[in-house]
Amino acid sequence: MALQSANITVMASAARKAGRFLARDFGEVEHLQISRKGPADFVSLADTKAEQTIVAELKRARPGYGFLLEEGGELAGTDSEHRWIIDPLDGTTNFLHGLPHFAISIALERAGQIVAGIVYQPLTDELFWAERGRGAYLNSKRLRVSGRRDLNQSVIATGIPFLGRGDHKAYLGELEVIMAEVAGIRRFGAASLDLAYLAAGRFDGFWESGLSSWDIAAGILLVQEAGGSVTEFNNQANMLVSGEVLASNNLIHGPLMRLLRNARQNNKPSV
Repeated sequence: MALQSANITVMASAARKAGRFLARDFGEVEHLQISRKGPADFVSLADTKAEQTIVAELKRARPGYGFLLEEGGELAGTDSEHRWIIDPLDGTTNFLHGLPHFAISIALERAGQIVAGIVYQPLTDELFWAERGRGAYLNSKRLRVSGRRDLNQSVIATGIPFLGRGDHKAYLGELEVIMAEVAGIRRFGAASLDLAYLAAGRFDGFWESGLSSWDIAAGILLVQEAGGSVTEFNNQANMLVSGEVLASNNLIHGPLMRLLRNARQNNKPSV
């Protein structure tokens, strides 16, 4: 059985406390669907409350650490080397529509490097966690990415641009070239869980652009510690800044990257 470090224990405790509130609020969403006001304000409150709960727990355990928060922005700490990167509710649209697929994502950054991360699904009580150099785990079970080497047997997860977000035309080009080569494509609506599922071997690959650092910081470490590869589409490794992620097992990473490169070449406007 894997022994969690003090940092992982603190992160897991904060996520589980916030997760209890989210699970309770999720049970109310279906009743809000028929109200005149609608559920959007309620979900925003649930999101904010989860973030406040996580911040309070982490501050109590590590008083000097800073924060990068989806809702609350950047909060400096007295310890300039350490920072928590938090998404208190990844999959907000799923939550809003009563779809039971969302997660809490918490990563710990030390001197610019992600050294620990968790992704917690409150409804299933699945805690995906990883520490740099110590491997990736689901609760107490060690995780490894899949061993599939052929694209035609691989299932690839993705995120699809929506109203007002992303380059729709470019994405359709990427989708066209990838879906012609793989066994299936899945869009579940929570990037942190997509990466956690990839680390667990449930998906073989994942690509998306336009992401924020709190969506992916913990998930990137999960995939890396489970033996997978995570890069930008051009094989660079500035994902937390660019928001562009291509993740997979090591066997199909190159082929997926070539497909994305071809899609981008085909999408270039003619002179």
